[in-house]
Amino acid sequence: MMPYSYHLKDLSDWYRQLWAESLGKKEDLTGNEVHIGPTPVKALGTTDQHSQVQLYREGPNDKLFTFLQVRNFDKDVKIGPAPNYAQELGFLAGKDLSELLNNEKKATEYALLESERPCLTVLFDRVNAYTVGQFIYLYEVTTSFAGALFNINPYDQPAVELGKEATFALMGKPGDYEPGYTYEEFANKIQSLNKIDEKFLV
Repeated sequence: MMPYSYHLKDLSDWYRQLWAESLGKKEDLTGNEVHIGPTPVKALGTTDQHSQVQLYREGPNDKLFTFLQVRNFDKDVKIGPAPNYAQELGFLAGKDLSELLNNEKKATEYALLESERPCLTVLFDRVNAYTVGQFIYLYEVTTSFAGALFNINPYDQPAVELGKEATFALMGKPGDYEPGYTYEEFANKIQSLNKIDEKFLV
């Protein structure tokens, strides 16, 4: 997911969390071991397009690219005259920064399509509470549909619990982690594994 507006960058963080914790599952609804889930990656246009598009165009064709584009920016900036040492940039002078951003998005999408990479665009008329709310609702529903298509439960996160419980143990939580197995014993098990790792730290 690559938003072409700094005001939308946190939506790609939210999407990454939603997609990963909802759709990464070991078992399907019938108990079969499937180890399924698309890996969500966030980027920010135009910042990250230059650092990631090389991989996306020539690496494995296993991704769907979602652009977030804004039609009407609340604030805009006119690009100033080209500096003396870069007169070749004079063609940008006087144009809106929003036009440059949206043309960067179109150009990146074109490059990906030329490499036969699937793309889609979510177009925001403006960035406000209403349109952001629409986006959140869209992706909540999309996640539910994806869960149904994968035949998994998108509403639980069982794999997250072990890391939490291990932290509790290492921080000295009293009592039993499981019946007959204390947090202290659990911490000792973790620390013995960490001692092995320490031999290979650089």
